[in-house]
Amino acid sequence: MLMAHPAVLRNLVEQYDTLRILHAEKGSDEVRQRMDDIAYTLCVSTGTRDIDAALTVARHRLSGVLTQDDSALTA
Repeated sequence: MLMAHPAVLRNLVEQYDTLRILHAEKGSDEVRQRMDDIAYTLCVSTGTRDIDAALTVARHRLSGVLTQDDSALTA
């Protein structure tokens, strides 16, 4: 299985957390669709089938990352 770069995983988790808060406040269809898209990407990136497991795996992987390496995000 391919492993997502820690910077990518961190970004996905942050986006999902932000969207979850936004959805709780406003609950728009657009926010829900974006949450679903991020959830799918997190599941694929972590080899899981549901968002709770994906978030757990992603956070576990990120806990072992000691430095923030954004080299995968530079062009």
